[in-house]
Amino acid sequence: MDGLDRFETLVGILDRLREPGGCPWDREQTWNTLRGYLLEECYEVVDALDRADAPALCEELGDLLLQIVFLSRLAAEREQFQARDVVRGIAEKMIRRHPHVFGSDVAETSADVLRRWEEIKRTEKGPSRDGAPRSALDGIPSGLPALPKAHRLGTKAARVGFDWPTREDVLGKIDEELGEVRRALSGGDLESIRDEVGDLLFSMVMLARKLDVDPEAALERTNRKFVRRFAAVEQTLARDGLDAHGAGLATLDRLWNEVKEREGLGET
Repeated sequence: MDGLDRFETLVGILDRLREPGGCPWDREQTWNTLRGYLLEECYEVVDALDRADAPALCEELGDLLLQIVFLSRLAAEREQFQARDVVRGIAEKMIRRHPHVFGSDVAETSADVLRRWEEIKRTEKGPSRDGAPRSALDGIPSGLPALPKAHRLGTKAARVGFDWPTREDVLGKIDEELGEVRRALSGGDLESIRDEVGDLLFSMVMLARKLDVDPEAALERTNRKFVRRFAAVEQTLARDGLDAHGAGLATLDRLWNEVKEREGLGET
């Protein structure tokens, strides 16, 4: 088949799969059934990014694009919109929100770009349903996981000037919140403990933002490091005929520190 690198070809493939005589599985899918596949493909893309695996990234981006085209086909069947409307919509938005590139506006820095982006976005959205001005925090999906949501909230608030002046100020806030956690623990109230732990986590995310560190990526990096080191501990135990269940904390801690030391020396 010629023209396989054309967007219209992919749209046509989905049309054929959904038409009578097409694929029974594809014809059964709905917006609800595709939701899980969409999320899975997003995580597959992120995983390829984390591994810096370009061939895998190319493949996973294709899988993600398929979900977008598939969902657009379902919308077309409801006479709501088509794939071309999705493409036109995002193209128009990118031109509209980059007046410093496609118009006469001037933006000297990335901060200027982001500030103008938010201004244009608020103008496009207009007032809320009750007529009140929209919040500077609008536009963050309610279903976004808590860690990236906290990062986005802090970023949006910072764009209107609500932010700590320096990273040292954030570190001071973390110390303050840690003290609040200690006081909540001494009080023994589970609800207070939960609130204070949440405040501490939020402050840690704000520090990551201030340091230009992606908190989700940083935590995942630590997760992988923990898995790698724990696996090395288990391998050492297995060579000695032991397992983690009966080794005891002192042994596990000693082996953990040995693994860390070997990593520091470049031996693992």
